[in-house]
Amino acid sequence: MVLDGTGYSVDGFENGHWIGISLLDKVPTSAKAYQDEIFGPVLCVLRTETYEEALDLINNSPFGNGTAIFTRDGGAARRFQLEVEAGMVGVNVPIPVPVGYHSFGGWKDSLFGDHHIYGNDGTHFYTRGKVVTTRWPDPADAPAGVDLGFPRNH
Repeated sequence: MVLDGTGYSVDGFENGHWIGISLLDKVPTSAKAYQDEIFGPVLCVLRTETYEEALDLINNSPFGNGTAIFTRDGGAARRFQLEVEAGMVGVNVPIPVPVGYHSFGGWKDSLFGDHHIYGNDGTHFYTRGKVVTTRWPDPADAPAGVDLGFPRNH
């Protein structure tokens, strides 16, 4: 537990149940925090050694609401958005919630019913949409010696 949000209170709302921002690091897949789909100000960080391990971790989860990748490598981003099994994908965007005319929601056990709440999925039956939101920082701002992409053969 890096940041514990339990014991949080909101002035004027004494009869509620509240949790503040919470950060859990190095969460194992056996942890309850990983096995439940938490909606709230809680971030669970899982670590892997390779892209393939990370992709398998996401794709083997029973949930598929949203995920994100942070990279300066367009090839890595494209590969991720095509290979990942999630309904909302962020590229250099931490919370990949699209604007209202796109679907909001996930895949797998993160979706209840056949359709998303609003957007194009309201009129398309038995399809799985994938929304990709991207933002590309200026490569000139990259710290020296930092490569957030994949190895390249020159």
